Amino acid sequence: MEKYSCENHIEHALDMFVAEQKEFPIMDKIEEDKKLSTKCSYCERPAEYLVSSK
Repeated sequence: MEKYSCENHIEHALDMFVAEQKEFPIMDKIEEDKKLSTKCSYCERPAEYLVSSK
């Protein structure tokens, strides 16, 4: 499972991941060159983080 998140939605993304997957996620900062094409899973802002499983 992968969720992309902007700065404003990172807490929500982490909470939703734990609720759905029942495990703690890995949170990675998205590289600068990929930020422009990757949108937040919860809004239209560029994603800052990738929340995923191990």
